[in-house]
Amino acid sequence: MIYILTIFKKMLHKSAKELTADSCFLIAVCLTLAGCDSYVEVDLPASQLTAKTVFEDAGTANAAMAGLYAKMRDGGLLAGNSNGVSCNLGLYADEFDYYYQYSVSNFYTNSLFPGDLGVNDIWNKSYSQIYSANAVLEGLDNSTAIAEADKNQLQGEALFIRALLHFYLLNLYGDIPYISTTDYLLNSKVSRMPHDKVYDLIVTDLNNAIELLSEDYVSPERIIPNRSTAKALLARVYLYMGLYPEASNVASAVINNPQYIWEMDLDKIFLKESSTTIWQFMPNTADSNTAEGSLYIFTSGPPPSVALRPDFVNAFEQGDQRKTHWITEVTDGVSTWYHASKYKQQSTTPSSMEYSVVFRLAEQYLIRAEARAYQGDLIGAKEDLNLIRTMAGLTNTTAVTAEEIITDLLNQRRFELFTEFGQRFFDLKRTGKLDQVLSASKTGWNTNDALWPLPALELNSNPNLNPQNPGY
Repeated sequence: MIYILTIFKKMLHKSAKELTADSCFLIAVCLTLAGCDSYVEVDLPASQLTAKTVFEDAGTANAAMAGLYAKMRDGGLLAGNSNGVSCNLGLYADEFDYYYQYSVSNFYTNSLFPGDLGVNDIWNKSYSQIYSANAVLEGLDNSTAIAEADKNQLQGEALFIRALLHFYLLNLYGDIPYISTTDYLLNSKVSRMPHDKVYDLIVTDLNNAIELLSEDYVSPERIIPNRSTAKALLARVYLYMGLYPEASNVASAVINNPQYIWEMDLDKIFLKESSTTIWQFMPNTADSNTAEGSLYIFTSGPPPSVALRPDFVNAFEQGDQRKTHWITEVTDGVSTWYHASKYKQQSTTPSSMEYSVVFRLAEQYLIRAEARAYQGDLIGAKEDLNLIRTMAGLTNTTAVTAEEIITDLLNQRRFELFTEFGQRFFDLKRTGKLDQVLSASKTGWNTNDALWPLPALELNSNPNLNPQNPGY
């Protein structure tokens, strides 16, 4: 224990960029131990870093949050590697084909089961990260040494992360527990909450985060959430809930923030200094780039892991520059494959050029356009839609009715947001088009696949989580 805490103390003097996956794991261990009764009852020597002292100084408290961001970057839902939802939901829906020859992807074949390691990994890492966010919140609640402004910012960050992770879990697994404490006994007996109740708690956390977070970024690299980051997620949440006036208003608040400047050059949107980035993950070393680039880019065929489906590539409207700039064709003279090239760097560079973008401005225009269309503001909806189309090199939409505008909007979301954290799957799901689209394009698809199974180990250890989702 003392050894781990000593290492933790040394790590807290590192920047977020220097934190490795192993060091972040140790930080997470320390945060977890801080919530155990047997640990907090033991008085460590004054020279050791205890959970209490983490929250007696803004620097160490910020380092604890940096450790949580690094955990999210390297594992779980938002990881850019093959275990994150960008890849898995790309396979699960209709963005990726699977080529890795040494294993079968149950996501690609739509054959998930309660013992699936990928399903278990997403569930456990997400709730582990939620636990860490709760540990930060509880530590800050008990702190009297950190200045109010610093405490507010950190509390806002932790609330935002808690809401974000629950939002994804809800849309993957259906009814879920909303965990807001580090109390092990309580958490070991939780039950699943109704869908609407979980959304209410997400909205509450986000509104509280908006009140607490700074309007400006803590770091110019936009790696720490600010108030607009929480608003960007809230706009998406309201859209999913069908609360269109609220979605439009919150998206407008982000769009009107002068920190975000529209970019017409498609090759600049995923650079680390992009003016359209709302929030992004910094790589773990100063010369690293994104896990997405490493995973998706290949220079010869067949692809080592995943590639964009030809039917997706061929579905782009003629003249769409996103196909030219964000997709790369690879051929061996006989066969042809395609990889996503939103990120251009596959490996290290003298200094990092690309960070993993989690939220960006274009989505907010698409959210507002859709919300406006559902409210009957067709002129406003078409203005936002045409901004996206113009950036892609397309002419203005020919859609006239609300239904036609929404159809075009969903197409633009498909081609604008592909490979970005499962947006395509969630769009098909929330609009009731999963069965129609995926039953025609996926041989293993069935209606029950709209929800993932709850991990069998979780159901066995806590029967209150029953019943299992239908079909599993």
